[in-house]
Amino acid sequence: MQEHHLFEYAVIRVVPRVEREEFLNVGVIVYCNGRKFLKSIFKIDEKRISCFSPDLDVAELLQNLQAFERITAGEKDSGPIACLDSASRFRWLTATRSTVLQTSKVHPGFCKEPEETLKKLYSDLVL
Repeated sequence: MQEHHLFEYAVIRVVPRVEREEFLNVGVIVYCNGRKFLKSIFKIDEKRISCFSPDLDVAELLQNLQAFERITAGEKDSGPIACLDSASRFRWLTATRSTVLQTSKVHPGFCKEPEETLKKLYSDLVL
């Protein structure tokens, strides 16, 4: 029988006008210490975003999401945060902030396989 592992996740959100607190879910980040797993996945639906916020710079948003993904992966050339251990990177990426790119509150759960959990959360909460 496979063991269940504690995992944490947050939804990655685009908040075009922070003062309005309206957002679109564009990705998910999952952290599972027991499996040494930290990964994020995202997708920009340009048509949907342009309907939601026609003035948003989608190219800049993509750059920010790619930086988020590189930090998640711990790519050493992605700055000092990317050099931290996976738990610290997850905490830094999911910290509360008032920017166009935000995450939801962190939610815990149990999973057998974090990669499958990431895909399911992404399908359920983003697509």
